[in-house]
Amino acid sequence: RGTLRVGDVVVAGTAWCKVRAMADDRGCAVAAAGPASAVRVMGWKEVPQAGDMVLQADGEAQAKSVVDSRVERRKGSARLAAVAAVNAQRREAHERDDGERVDERAHRKAVWEFHNGLRDAYPEPPAPKQAAPRSAPPQQQLVPVVPVVIKGDVSGTVEAVASALRQLPAKKIRVNVISAGVGPVSESDVALAGSGCQGVVVAFNVKADKRTQAAAKREGVDIMSFRVIYRLLEDVEKLLVSRLEPIRVEEIQGEAVVQEIFEITLKGNVRAIIAGSRVTVGSVTKAARVRVLRGDKELFVGDVSSLKNVKHDISEATKGQEFGVSFAGFEDVKEGDTIQSLRYKEVPQKLV
Repeated sequence: RGTLRVGDVVVAGTAWCKVRAMADDRGCAVAAAGPASAVRVMGWKEVPQAGDMVLQADGEAQAKSVVDSRVERRKGSARLAAVAAVNAQRREAHERDDGERVDERAHRKAVWEFHNGLRDAYPEPPAPKQAAPRSAPPQQQLVPVVPVVIKGDVSGTVEAVASALRQLPAKKIRVNVISAGVGPVSESDVALAGSGCQGVVVAFNVKADKRTQAAAKREGVDIMSFRVIYRLLEDVEKLLVSRLEPIRVEEIQGEAVVQEIFEITLKGNVRAIIAGSRVTVGSVTKAARVRVLRGDKELFVGDVSSLKNVKHDISEATKGQEFGVSFAGFEDVKEGDTIQSLRYKEVPQKLV
C-alpha cells in the first residue's frame, strides 16, 4: 500500500532507514516503487529481520523514537520472561524441598514402626526428587560461545539464573553454562572458566576472596557479581554484545556536483581527466572514499587520486568551494554527476 520514494524515512521492526537509493529486481535504479513492487533499499542503519512490516515515518526523529520504543518494549518482555522463569524455578525448588521433607518424615515413622514390631520389613529410603528435565537448546552452528560458571547462595537461585541465561537470544552469540553450584567463588571455578575461550564467572549473592580474585586476574577471567536479576541479565547482554564484531555503517559526509570536465597531460605524456566541481553539502576530503552517481545510478566507488583548488593540492573542500578531482581507476565522469564523500563508523550489534 502506498508509494516508497527515494528520500523517504521508513521503519521496519527495530531498524530504520532514510532511503538513499532503490533498485528493482533487475538491478536498475528506481526513484519510486508502488504496491507489489520488489525493490532493494539502500540506506538502512542496520539490517531488519525478514517479515518485518515497513512503515513510513514523518522524519528521522519519529523513526528513532519508534525504534527506541520497540527496543525498550522487547527488553521489557524479555525481563518479564526472565523474572517469570526465576519465580517458576524457585517455586519448583520449594515444592521439591517440601516434598522431600514430607517423604523423610514418613520414612522416619516407618523405621520407628519397624523397630517396634509394627512392620515386618525395613522400609526403603525415599528416592530423591529430580527437577523437571530441561529441553535441550537447539544446535548452533558457527555461533560464538561464551563459557559461564554460575555460583549462588542457594540451589534454587543458581538454577533460576542458569535458566534465565539460557533463554537469552542465541542467534548471533550464546551462553554455555559449563558449571553451576552453591557457595562462594573458588579458584577451581576461575580455572574452569579460564579453560574456555574468554569464560566468565557469574556470582549471585556470593563473593570471591582475595586469593580467588588474584587468580582471576592472572587467568584473565571476569568475576561478575550481582544481587538483582535485572542487573545480571543487562550486564551479561552487554558482555555478549561486546564479544560481537561491530557493524560497519556508511555515512555521507558531503556532496559535490561536477560542473566541467578537463583533460590534462601529466609528466610522461600521461593523460588525466579532472572533474571541476563545487561542494553543495558538507565537505569532500581526499582521504575519504567517494561514490559517483549519475542520477540514481551508481557509477563508481573508490579512492580520490588528486584533489586540487586551482593548482594547489588540498586535503578538503568545504561547502561552496570549487575544486578539481580525479579518481583512481575511473574516468567516465560527466557534467552533472554527483560526487559523494563517504565515511564509515562502527556500530555495536544487537542480540536480536
